Amino acid sequence: MSRPMEHAAADLEKIVAGALRRVPADDAPVMAWPLACGHKVAERARSLSFSGGVLRVEVPDVRWRNELQALAPRYVAAINRFVTQTVNRIEFIIAVPSK
Repeated sequence: MSRPMEHAAADLEKIVAGALRRVPADDAPVMAWPLACGHKVAERARSLSFSGGVLRVEVPDVRWRNELQALAPRYVAAINRFVTQTVNRIEFIIAVPSK
């Protein structure tokens, strides 16, 4: 039973990677962020930009930054499976409260 699911997951990963390789290289890591972290995290942690191997992600507060920083190596590895530009690290930036 797990064989068909593993095959489907591998096929889906290939489709996503192919789609991300068609967008501008500096946009792909930004677009891959929700895939790497999941939609629940992506609702609170928004990818902003990618430059020089660094993906910048806005987080709501210090607690979120600390939690996600611990998971950053896992996120970097996941993003790098999908994109051609290498993400070396993720910089978590605390959001400035809106007035």
